[in-house]
Amino acid sequence: MSFADVAEEACKRGPKWSRKYGPWARQLVLIGLFVTYFATCSCYTVIIGKNFSQVIDYYVGYQINLRIYIASLLIPTIILAYVPNLKSLAPVSMLANVFMGLGLGITIYYLVIDLPPISERNLAAPISTLPICVSITIFAIEAIGVVMPLENNMKTPQNFTGLCGVLNQGMAGVTLIYILVGFLGYFKHGSAVEGSITLNLPHEDYLAQAVKILIGLAVFFTFGLQFYVCLEIAWNGIKHRYVKNATFANYVLRTVMVIICVMLAVALPMITPFVGLIGAFCFSILGLIVPVLIEIITFWDKGFGKYNWKMVKNALVIIAGIIALIFGSKMAIDEIIQEMSSKPQNATLLVINGSRMLETTTDT
Repeated sequence: MSFADVAEEACKRGPKWSRKYGPWARQLVLIGLFVTYFATCSCYTVIIGKNFSQVIDYYVGYQINLRIYIASLLIPTIILAYVPNLKSLAPVSMLANVFMGLGLGITIYYLVIDLPPISERNLAAPISTLPICVSITIFAIEAIGVVMPLENNMKTPQNFTGLCGVLNQGMAGVTLIYILVGFLGYFKHGSAVEGSITLNLPHEDYLAQAVKILIGLAVFFTFGLQFYVCLEIAWNGIKHRYVKNATFANYVLRTVMVIICVMLAVALPMITPFVGLIGAFCFSILGLIVPVLIEIITFWDKGFGKYNWKMVKNALVIIAGIIALIFGSKMAIDEIIQEMSSKPQNATLLVINGSRMLETTTDT
């Protein structure tokens, strides 16, 4: 069963008051998944473009507009989107994991050398930054749209869940890596840390350049997995209209979706507020609020355990989701508006001096 199937069936088999909301729950989940993963794909193209731009700009000697890099990804992403199904994406995803592992390993090496005294870092950030922090964390960890499709395509799906199942093992490892890289990244660079830690690596080092290329390629190959989620939703919604020429219509849909996705990234080429908005508005609803509502409906007639502990737990999760949704979305939208409307106050001249790139700023 898909996420949408679970939401619909939970309502239909739940208490009487919930049964009429089954179709509505299904549509809500489908629309939410489509918007979430479509926006995620756009965000991925921004991350890819930024990583490649730092390497190329260093060698050409001047700064090329980031939007040009993002637009140049159109044809490669269309080709990747033509991969027919999730099973065919498995080798590509494995290659992405190899590239990401190598890139993270080298990045951690850069983060642990020449660490400054810990006294130079603020041990706590202003409380006002907490909503955007929670939103970005939700974006990074949440994968509700691909969890069930992966389980459905497993040879032994019974090994997916459980205390030591594939899901918990994978997420535990990913979470530990996020904590390690996040801690070391702030320890090394402080408030100057970028939206993607690879952007803080030195421009002139060949090893650092290799990291940016590896991470860019890893994110590019992961694009197909994220794109598959929104493609499946869109195709299931229109395939009944194209029975005779289904294959041609399917590839036209893929092409059009990639074009819109890349153009959205060209229009909004910023990472941190874009990621925060997706995490706050989309993943907080799908990854926190909706699953909790499904559990409440499922156990409505069965009870919520001793002292109603499940209901208390669910109430806390819903409160956290609403806080992330409201305040995280507001902060992310404010940042996007500020970046889109701000005028440059200085001109930056990129100069190549031997093997180093110097950035000098002059007043306009």
